[in-house]
Amino acid sequence: MELVKFISMETAPDVTRMRLIGGDLALDFINTRSGPPLGVPVDDVLTGYAELVAWCVHTGALDEIAASRATRLARKDPAAAAEVFAQALRLRDDLDAIFRALATARQPSGKALSRLRDDEADALAHARLERRDSFEWSWRDDRTLGRVLRPVAHAATQLLIGGELDRIKVCGGCRFIFADESKNRSRRWCSMEDCGTAEKVRRYVAARRLRTSD
Repeated sequence: MELVKFISMETAPDVTRMRLIGGDLALDFINTRSGPPLGVPVDDVLTGYAELVAWCVHTGALDEIAASRATRLARKDPAAAAEVFAQALRLRDDLDAIFRALATARQPSGKALSRLRDDEADALAHARLERRDSFEWSWRDDRTLGRVLRPVAHAATQLLIGGELDRIKVCGGCRFIFADESKNRSRRWCSMEDCGTAEKVRRYVAARRLRTSD
């Protein structure tokens, strides 16, 4: 099996056309898999390290310079890139388990939380504090293959520590997770254009069938 697949940013349409509806980098990372609300995912835009890099650029987690550097490193050491990609999939599984549990009023897995703690410790070990309006963590000087994962792990930890966890929801029409920022916390869909519209169509068809049968 090929260790790592390399593509240009222009040839990753499934990644770069993704709608970022999670409201947080960590939730958008979970949403790189799609499918019905219940059951296993049916599609995954992250198929290799190159797609992972493209996704990071798409979300703003990496700039083009850092992405080019990561791609060059991966070409030099495809086995190491494949290992980082495997770590990315494991991190995504952990984040999915943690935030899906919170969205359904369940207690997250202690093992998943412990692994995320370790991921955050590793992320901060590669970061430095930079002053902008205030101080914040930066991975600008991180020139390792794992650079692509640091902002995701940090975003997830920050959301758990300081986020409004009661706003975390699962879409009623698909498996996407999002932070409900509506004033009355009534959002049910990842987006009205997709799952919201599909539900309206389903209700219309069901109502029409009921009227026809009367």
